[in-house]
Amino acid sequence: MAVRRKKAEVLDAPKAKDHLLMGKEVLKLVEAMKEEKRISPEVIFSGIEAAIQLAALRHFAVEEGVMVRIDRATGEISARFGENEIEPATLGRIAAQSAKQVMIQKIREAESDTVFNEYSAKKGDMLVGTVTRVDAGTAIVNLGKTEALLPRSEQIPGETHHVNERVKAVVFEVRKTGHRVKIVLSRAHPDFVKSLFEEEIPEINDRTIDIRAVAREAGYRSKLAVSSVDMKVDCVGACVGVRGSRIKNIIEELNGERIDIVRWNDSLQVLIPNALQPAAISDVFTYPRLGRAIVLVEDDQLSLAIGRRGQNVRLASKLVGLDLEIMTHEELGESLERAERWFRQLPHCGEEQVQALIEEGFLSYNEITFVDGQELNLFMKLDLAQCDEIVDYAELYARMMDDSVEEERRQVEEAAAAEQAAQAEADAAAAHAEALAQAEALAANPPAEEVPAEGEPAAIESSPEEGPVAEGEPAVAVEASTEEPAIEEPKPNETPA
Repeated sequence: MAVRRKKAEVLDAPKAKDHLLMGKEVLKLVEAMKEEKRISPEVIFSGIEAAIQLAALRHFAVEEGVMVRIDRATGEISARFGENEIEPATLGRIAAQSAKQVMIQKIREAESDTVFNEYSAKKGDMLVGTVTRVDAGTAIVNLGKTEALLPRSEQIPGETHHVNERVKAVVFEVRKTGHRVKIVLSRAHPDFVKSLFEEEIPEINDRTIDIRAVAREAGYRSKLAVSSVDMKVDCVGACVGVRGSRIKNIIEELNGERIDIVRWNDSLQVLIPNALQPAAISDVFTYPRLGRAIVLVEDDQLSLAIGRRGQNVRLASKLVGLDLEIMTHEELGESLERAERWFRQLPHCGEEQVQALIEEGFLSYNEITFVDGQELNLFMKLDLAQCDEIVDYAELYARMMDDSVEEERRQVEEAAAAEQAAQAEADAAAAHAEALAQAEALAANPPAEEVPAEGEPAAIESSPEEGPVAEGEPAVAVEASTEEPAIEEPKPNETPA
């Protein structure tokens, strides 16, 4: 009996040894994947369990009833089919033949999740990569562990990239497409300018200076609002540096883009004039309810405040977070007079209600349509039904005014087209009349014929094809040739004439 038990232990020894080796191999695989792909061991264990379970279901030709578990400490695999434990030898064959593609897919999914989580946390941060190829203007950038896209739309206008070039860009978007992670970089986003300042200016990096807002039109101009937590540190001067030494590298990285650095202030009355520099501002009226501000300037400062193609006021609006409307004193007076005249026509509106609307920043019917009756009820001293009636009236007349403006524009275009057609017809008639006048003048005064000099016979040219001269007509003088006529020799086999 003891001999038989010993024999069984000897026969089972290789199986136990193989099972132990399998556990060690699983642990090595998990450790390698953890170091190489930075994937959580638990995710890898779960993937292997799922792969072996699927292979076991296929092996037994069933859809359920198989449970697989891997010991996280030893790597030993145990499995049960129903109430019975699967023998190690059978389990070894199933594990060896387990769906390799399923396990690879699980690992890829875990890897994509890791990449997605890592780069989603870096959204807005600046990265440095190497361009590996350029496809139709889109640069493919190698970030080390993965690749990212730098589309043409997110590049600075006018710049081009080439293979092996090192580029700086911020993470603009991270999204999953199937089992792959798509990372989009940007050099045109305002965060790129912010990241460059954080990299180049030590006071910004250590939070002595804080970047409060950035507005940018890539390739042309940027505005940066900064503040300092230390009163001894000049936030604007520290960003510019001595003779522009600090900001120089940033401008070079942006291909010469112009950068305005303004001082931040919590008061909009101070911040808005700072944002509109270099224009001199006379006064500022803010209307938070409408999210707008009216900025008064002198006539000679109007174009400077607006900027080329409205760029200065557009960037300043983004910087302060309000819709800025630049006006001269005369334009504001005309707008107020027109608003008073219009608002007196509103139902239930007396002088007090008209002034309340104007004080809140409403200057037209169209602006009243941006709010509802409940919001008007907060400051107009009217009941809700009357306020709703005011909004309905404003919407009706705003549509009518829009229609009239559209009709006026259409009439102007038609009048311009008709004028252009009439001018073209007049030009054609004038050209025709001029041509007729020239023809009549030519017919009335034909060009004089040349008269031969006295004593010289009139030469009459005649073509040889015209035949002999008729009797009575003067003969044509033909200049005799001094050369002897060439006599053609007869060709062979030809009879001379």
